Amino acid sequence: MGRMQKLALWIVIAAGISSGLGYKVWRGRRITSLSGAVLSQDPDPGKQLPIGNVEVSISDGSPAGSAKSDASGFFQLRLREQVHKGEEMKLHLRHPDYVPLDIDETAADRLFIIRMKPLSKVASGVPLVTVSDMRVRYSMKDDTTRNVGSAAKIFEVVNKGDVPCDTRKVCSPDGKWKAAVGGASLDAGSGNEFQHARVTCLAGPCPFTKIDNDAFSRGGRQISVTVRNWSDTASFVLEAEVVHASNTDVTRQSFPVILDQAMSFTLPASAQGPSIEATLDHQDIVFPLGPALKLSWANCTMQVGKDLTKLYRCVLKPGYRF
Repeated sequence: MGRMQKLALWIVIAAGISSGLGYKVWRGRRITSLSGAVLSQDPDPGKQLPIGNVEVSISDGSPAGSAKSDASGFFQLRLREQVHKGEEMKLHLRHPDYVPLDIDETAADRLFIIRMKPLSKVASGVPLVTVSDMRVRYSMKDDTTRNVGSAAKIFEVVNKGDVPCDTRKVCSPDGKWKAAVGGASLDAGSGNEFQHARVTCLAGPCPFTKIDNDAFSRGGRQISVTVRNWSDTASFVLEAEVVHASNTDVTRQSFPVILDQAMSFTLPASAQGPSIEATLDHQDIVFPLGPALKLSWANCTMQVGKDLTKLYRCVLKPGYRF
């Protein structure tokens, strides 16, 4: 291979390497999605509430270029594969309760915070319906116990004191004196259990006794005790309270937080059947939320947290006020 041919070959290889590097750099600039949040427009940051169910799209309207915000206002808009950093695009945001918004943006790796202006659909001079005294009611399963009585059993541990121990038999803890073992047991019955169980020495040489087996202090349906006695006969009592455990529905109540035209409240993960009690123009009415979260006077959304706590947010419809 001549000198000129070798030079030409190296130029081709260098160009290929440069082209490959340039291709990788160009591909590295590609933007695959836009992430952001949609809020209600207001000069007070405390009133810039998240807007859910906002249709977010780009100009071409392709399925890959549209998204819908969730209850927290968050959206993630997938872009066409050929969209690159710095490329001009137009975002379109649509919600029936807000002024349509079209904004010019550039594809970039950042968080887009977009604010929409609420629509005013109430004619001037029309009186607003007042919503007041809101209370949230819900039910939860709760384990409850009810005292149904008590139980006691007296027993004796028969023995004769001051008798040296034969090591082949039961002895005192130090192995010096002959001992005896006795005990008692109790059954609370089906559906019941014992609580606050205790054993008491009633009579006899109590200082020379010892509980060998404690199967009572933890409670439960059945309890028992074994006692060692290395002196004269001693009397004991095993006693406890008897309770009946049941799982029942308990109704609870909470109060929502109101900010401008929206109210928010959270419920535990196990909460069931939420409803809102409110006064509309001096009439007390109960509004069950149901799975669809439909209210005649507000639009509601629900967001589930990582701990399964449920966040509800309800924004008043036009014609109502708190």
